[in-house]
Amino acid sequence: MRKTVLTFGLIAGAILSAMLLLTIPLLDQISVEVGMVIGYTTMVLSFLLIYFGVRTYRDGPLSGSISFGRALGTGALIVVVASVCYTATWEVIYFKLVPQYRERMMSEMIKQSEAKGGTPAQIEARLAESRQWAERYQNPLVNSAITFMEPLPVGLVVALVTAGILRRKKQGADTQAFARTAAAS
Repeated sequence: MRKTVLTFGLIAGAILSAMLLLTIPLLDQISVEVGMVIGYTTMVLSFLLIYFGVRTYRDGPLSGSISFGRALGTGALIVVVASVCYTATWEVIYFKLVPQYRERMMSEMIKQSEAKGGTPAQIEARLAESRQWAERYQNPLVNSAITFMEPLPVGLVVALVTAGILRRKKQGADTQAFARTAAAS
C-alpha cells in the first residue's frame, strides 16, 4: 500500500504544487475569486488520482477485492501526501518567493471589509480581526495548518466517493454467506 499511496499522492501533490506555482505570478491579473476557482478546480482534478490509486491497490496487491474502510484509508493517505506537498510548496512561496503576499492579502481583506459596509466601528472591528489573522499567518506553524486544511476536505470527499465506488467483496463471499445461512435453517 505504501508504494501506491506515495506514487499517487506525490503525483497529485505535484499537480497541486505546479498549479500553485503557475497561478501565483498571475495574482495581479486575476481576482481572488478567479484564483480560488482555479485552485479548487485543480484540487478536484488532481484528487481524481485517488480513484486510480485505490483501484490500482485493489486490483494489484489485493487481488480484486477491497473493503470500504480500506479503500477510504488508502484514499485518505493519498490525500495527506498530496496536501503535504501543497503545504510545503505554499510555505516556500509565501515566505521565500513572494514575501509581499502578506501586503496583498491585507489590502484584499481591507477591500472586502469596506465592501461589506456597516458602521465605521463595525468596519474597524473587521479590519482589526483581519490584522490579527495576518499576524498569526506569519507563524509558519499556523500558516502550515491553515494551508493544509485547504485541500483536505476536497480530497476526503473524493476519497469517500471513491471508496463507495471501488469497494468489492472477495469473489464467492456472497455464495459462502448464503450457504451458511441455508445450512443453519
